[in-house]
Amino acid sequence: MLPAHLRTLAGVGGEVELEVAGEITQSSVLDAVEARFPMLRGTIRDQGTGRRRAFIRFYACERDLSHDAPDTPLPRAVAAGSEPFLVVGAMAGG
Repeated sequence: MLPAHLRTLAGVGGEVELEVAGEITQSSVLDAVEARFPMLRGTIRDQGTGRRRAFIRFYACERDLSHDAPDTPLPRAVAAGSEPFLVVGAMAGG
């Protein structure tokens, strides 16, 4: 699931379902997102380093996965499609 501003940029109205080959990790899911929606390249991850943007967070199964290594397998429920992988725009400011 993408934050509202990225759904607008990608031209999708709700949850995005993807087929991901191989092991289901943050990297493989985000690679699939960027392949299907090239306009999102550089919005979630830095194109040069591949690292998560500072104000983007990742959640699944009630866990913050933002600091997990990008190649760490996602929870089985996400791989099975019964739980979403959430990309969330973090809030900042005073």
